[in-house]
Amino acid sequence: MTAQPAAANPRETWRLVKLPRNQRPAPTAGPVRVLAHERLGDRYMALTLEAPAIAASAQPGQFVMLTAARAHENAPALPRPMAVYSRDPAGGTIEILYGVIGEGTRQLAGFAPGEQMYVVGPLGRCFEMGDSPSVLLVGRGIGTCSLTTVAEERARRGLQTIAVTSARTPGAVIGADFYRDRGASVVYAVTDEDGSSAPDSLFDVLTRDWDHAPPDAIMTCGSDRLTRLCERLGARWGADLQVSVEAHMACGLGYCHGCASGARSEGDESPLICQDGPVFSWQRGADLSPAAAGGADGQA
Repeated sequence: MTAQPAAANPRETWRLVKLPRNQRPAPTAGPVRVLAHERLGDRYMALTLEAPAIAASAQPGQFVMLTAARAHENAPALPRPMAVYSRDPAGGTIEILYGVIGEGTRQLAGFAPGEQMYVVGPLGRCFEMGDSPSVLLVGRGIGTCSLTTVAEERARRGLQTIAVTSARTPGAVIGADFYRDRGASVVYAVTDEDGSSAPDSLFDVLTRDWDHAPPDAIMTCGSDRLTRLCERLGARWGADLQVSVEAHMACGLGYCHGCASGARSEGDESPLICQDGPVFSWQRGADLSPAAAGGADGQA
């Protein structure tokens, strides 16, 4: 999930628009077994959970709530929302990749194989997949984890996926091998270190490579500046644009109303990230509230 996207320029406004209501699976809640928990480089952890119900029903872009406190502990009290990075319905497992950045994730990182972790999911609105013959995925850092299940599902359907995964350094790039293993036609692994992640550079590369056969849908997560890049590409190609939005959550179910997006789109309350999102359509031509225009992922 990503920070909230910003308008491309003062003359052109964009806003979050709720996607049509889809049939989403009923979430389950309870303890599941940790099967594997490994460190990836110096920033990320890979967590594999035995969660057959979630593995069988999770849709691309959905997330789970992980409780960092063990059964005999009182804190941290609030669970942490995490995108489903991969799922194996046959094996009954899901994989979560996350960064260790605070008290909750530091405690999550201490769970060992064989322990039980309390998990609620799958949650949230998924990406609208359709049967688009070609889709471009653009992710930054841990935000890439919201997009990988799209590639996974499209591989099952034999549909073309183009993927961009961006990070500060080569060691921080997430998902490049995953995308290749799932049959992505082209994978662009770009970094700040060599300048290849700069939006103008990416725009030149992607338009050079795909203007002749542009994707008809773009899905993005993880960076304000890459969302603005996707706006430019979507306008150029006439492609549908969907974004996955990040928020701190207390429940993940819509009860607490603590994750309002700040984007006034319809009704009296702005959409909730957990229930109305985390995936939204991102459309041009409407007023955008200041709250929805702000970014806070630290990777812009």
